[in-house]
Amino acid sequence: MKRYFAVMALIAGLQVSAQKEITPVNEADTIPHRYLSEVTVVGRNSKSDYHQLPEVVGTSIYAGKKNALIVLENVQGNTSTNTMRQVLAKVPGIHVWESDASGVQIGIAARGLNPNRSWEFNVRQNGYDIAADPFGYPEAYYNPQLQAVQRIEIVRGQGALQYGPQFGGLVNYILKNGSEINKKFEFETQQTVGSNALFNSFNAIGGKSGKVHYYSFFDHRNGNGWRDNSRYFTNAGFGTMTYYFSQKFSLTTEVMHSHTRSQQAGGLTDASFEEDASKSSRSRNWFDIRWTTPALIANYHFSEKAKLNTKIFATIGDRSSVGFMQAINVPDAINPNTLEYNNRVLNVDQYRNYGLESRYLGDYRLGKMNNTFSGGIRLYTGTTTRKADGKGTTGTGYDMTVMGAYPRNISFESNNAAVFVENIFRITDKILVVPGIRYEWLKGAASGQNGFNNNGEAIILQNIKRSRGFLLAGIGAEYHVTPSTEFYANYTQAYRPIQFANLQAPPTTDVVDPELKDAKGYNLDLGYRGKFLNFLQFDVSGFYLQYNNRVGTITPTGANYRLVTNVGASTSKGFEGYVEFNPVRAFAASTVADLILFGSYSYVDARYSGDHKIANTQGKKVENAPQDIFRGGVTAGYKNFLLTGQVSYVGETFSDANNTVLPTANAQNGLIPSYVVTDLTATFRFSKDLNIKAGINNVLDESYFTRRAGGYPGPGILPADGRTFFVSVGAKF
Repeated sequence: MKRYFAVMALIAGLQVSAQKEITPVNEADTIPHRYLSEVTVVGRNSKSDYHQLPEVVGTSIYAGKKNALIVLENVQGNTSTNTMRQVLAKVPGIHVWESDASGVQIGIAARGLNPNRSWEFNVRQNGYDIAADPFGYPEAYYNPQLQAVQRIEIVRGQGALQYGPQFGGLVNYILKNGSEINKKFEFETQQTVGSNALFNSFNAIGGKSGKVHYYSFFDHRNGNGWRDNSRYFTNAGFGTMTYYFSQKFSLTTEVMHSHTRSQQAGGLTDASFEEDASKSSRSRNWFDIRWTTPALIANYHFSEKAKLNTKIFATIGDRSSVGFMQAINVPDAINPNTLEYNNRVLNVDQYRNYGLESRYLGDYRLGKMNNTFSGGIRLYTGTTTRKADGKGTTGTGYDMTVMGAYPRNISFESNNAAVFVENIFRITDKILVVPGIRYEWLKGAASGQNGFNNNGEAIILQNIKRSRGFLLAGIGAEYHVTPSTEFYANYTQAYRPIQFANLQAPPTTDVVDPELKDAKGYNLDLGYRGKFLNFLQFDVSGFYLQYNNRVGTITPTGANYRLVTNVGASTSKGFEGYVEFNPVRAFAASTVADLILFGSYSYVDARYSGDHKIANTQGKKVENAPQDIFRGGVTAGYKNFLLTGQVSYVGETFSDANNTVLPTANAQNGLIPSYVVTDLTATFRFSKDLNIKAGINNVLDESYFTRRAGGYPGPGILPADGRTFFVSVGAKF
């Protein structure tokens, strides 16, 4: 099967091309600007970081879908440590887990879904997968350094048709590629220092000569972290080169390599958190991630509005952890019998994934109207090798030396083939209807050893395979009230495949339900969005998310085993709204002063709706699903100076499906209280090529936490950072 995918990838790769430049979009542009190329400088002449995606970007259709485009160059926030509450402040309803000092482990979700390493989103970089395995293990251990990102595309649940799994939709990080550079050589640098010994150095070179365009960057970041025992470093290098064979055909090759190592401070009990949230009772826990994402990307432009894009890509990742993983109320202390620490636990994952996606987009006439067709195929194969519960050393540093054999040694495989089509039917100049379908074939398998029994004999994993095919369908629509405002609606089916964790049940204690099904459901959106002249931008909508066949583990009555099965359904419904208002432009004609007021708010009622015979969750709130999220602020500018103040409020939420209020002794279950965080950021541009930026995160030094972890990197409460500051200087030559 792997050879088949490799051969198909090679054949399809011969159709390739790459990324084409396009005139930058400026602040005056509104919704009628319908098309963007795959990689484009967006908002270079604008102070706004939030835009709506046009109807078509590259070979993808975004008409009739709830979406957002974040331009990183204009973000007034701390991008050096990937502070997502600031970067995505204007995207309503984004729930952020803030528990990673280095900013590498980004955890975001929306509409009552779980933020764990963003695994309810289809996370991509330059349009291709970067998660550990998008089907069996969709955790995003690697996320790009945001100083290297040009823009972030976010499409809610309707992204399932074009991109496959996950109810949350799509998050696509588009890296800088120097597409705006028109000279042979340019050098860019951004140097940042801050609290807790933060140092971040971003350096890039790029240029264009004849038919060749190139760009490369290297980013280094290190610090001690706000909490004790939270040192880290991260290094990331990226290179891309495009060769233009002709005006129609070009080929790009690119590769990103990232290496991160962080000391994990572990969790806290509720009492310890109240006493001092910056403290840590774990000093021997470490996490190491090595991630490489090579890709061959190509475009062939048949005409201005007919193009073919093909991507051949891979994810080569290694995740290693070593630590003392007992509950946080069990001290990691010197053993009086050995006069040494106890042995730590080792876990190692290797991800080897390969894929191909090829997409065509073209316009055609039907009657008097111009319509747009988009279709594509996907081939994917991935293998995850997991070695777990190894006996590590009694030391304190990062050391992956294993004492003996790993009890668990499992191989997971994913194979996928998909085809999708979407079409924009322009009924009139004002009415668009966008139907689409996607067919998925998916196979998952697990084999290997899952531990040792009391006699020291290997426990062989159940020979589990799941192969299935199914159809997803959706339809969107737009009604253009004015040239720059529109009503939109969308209904799209989605699914979340059975995870690897559900295919490795120990046969001595757990049984996998032979009728175990993938989670399926749908997203429904109805909203109104757009711009009014050049001073008001908005997007308000209601949504309904149905999440069926949720997978869980239960103990049947009278049984001596646990059953991995579908435990019911959940329903999320609510409101998402964003508004940005510029009173200076509305009531004055100043060219030197500016004032931007913005706010985003979401109300989410996420509850378990299924009446499962065993799982007693009906009517209870979904865990990690705050009812209210508000982020708002003011950006004031005078000439080349900008100052932004931002407030973030996140309501309380439960950490488990049983809605436990009083915290347990190990702090793994219990209420997660609401919190308010205030941030302040200032930027001064001496010229278009020289700037200085500074900020204070958590100005009022709020003590709060966003998650309770049941395992790594906890267990227990994982506090968010207290007050920190940064200063950054950037230049181009």
